Amino acid sequence: MKPNKQNFITPPLKSKKKAWNKATGRNNKGRITAWHRGGGHCRLYRNIDLKRKSTQGIVVGLEYDPNRSAFLARIFNPDTKTHNYIIAPTKIQKGDIIRSNSKRNGLQNGHSKTLQNILTGSLIYNLSISPKKDGKFLRAPGAFGLILKRTKTLAKIRLKSGQYRWFNIKTIATNGIVSNTDSCFTKLQKAGQSRWLGRRPVVRGVAMNPIDHPHGGGEGKTSGGRSSVTPWGKPTKGPSTRTNRIQPKPNVKI
Repeated sequence: MKPNKQNFITPPLKSKKKAWNKATGRNNKGRITAWHRGGGHCRLYRNIDLKRKSTQGIVVGLEYDPNRSAFLARIFNPDTKTHNYIIAPTKIQKGDIIRSNSKRNGLQNGHSKTLQNILTGSLIYNLSISPKKDGKFLRAPGAFGLILKRTKTLAKIRLKSGQYRWFNIKTIATNGIVSNTDSCFTKLQKAGQSRWLGRRPVVRGVAMNPIDHPHGGGEGKTSGGRSSVTPWGKPTKGPSTRTNRIQPKPNVKI
């Protein structure tokens, strides 16, 4: 979806923001388990309705979310006078009507329904793994799933990865495709942008000294001369799975 400035609202809702403590690649003991993470710009998390049970109303506009690449849609409910956020689908505009837990059959963009009320062959996103749970699948920009067939209790869905998986027919999903499909074409303008996103520099092992990495050292630009290993000497791609078995000689009588 190409961003339209008329549909965007710059200031987010203060009531729907909260502090978010980033783990920066550390576990509960404070030890780094995921490398090259840390720093980054300060962010506030937006409370998004991922269950899509009661969020319905009129689309007021779209917003940028610093915690995800997809856009957010702000929904105003005139009955309760409240605002809520949902993950915006493509081709959504101001003034559109959004309903939750709808029982109408059709291809209403942005409407959430159970899988038993969605037509076979429809594109869906924000799919929950089980009933009454938050949407966990198909939330990346441009992601969508395809409903292939249904039974009385299950529905077969093709995910973005190409995997075919069965889900409970009472799980909730949303019609449409996640917005900002062109996010994969964005390029960083400078190295500082990577640091703003919380990505720290990655140093190659062959550029280190031999005391720091098994690939380090050597005269000139040496590639290491061995398979890729971690700084502790373990294979980075796992142990070898190939077995070179010697073929037995055929028993041929001359």
